[in-house]
Amino acid sequence: MVALIGELGSGKTLFAQGLARGLDVPGSFAVTSPTFTLVNEYPGRLPFYHLDLYRINDPAQCADLGLDELLYGDGAAAIEWAERLGAELPEERLEVRLTFTGETCRFLEFRAFGERMGDRLEALKAVRTGRSPY
Repeated sequence: MVALIGELGSGKTLFAQGLARGLDVPGSFAVTSPTFTLVNEYPGRLPFYHLDLYRINDPAQCADLGLDELLYGDGAAAIEWAERLGAELPEERLEVRLTFTGETCRFLEFRAFGERMGDRLEALKAVRTGRSPY
């Protein structure tokens, strides 16, 4: 589960599109922000669930979405405006904060919650620095 946090226009949907590409979602699927549908599902190596909670004001509004199935199932989930889940955010998650640093520049801060996500984040860092065993 990837929690995407940032201002409007900071790149949350673009990040989710990159996740979809990495999960081999076919290019014939347009990965768009599900602002009005709240959830889009895409096929790939794993089912990919893209959620947008922009219109959610209270975590209780998510009760009918079947979040447990989406967040704790066999797929991958990216949630835009994830902070709107409050205490309902899964304990095991990767949080990505996107911050404007210029008109066309962003700063991305990655933070892992839970041991499994901590291990995955360390593996990503190792790939980035060229110290990966893969």
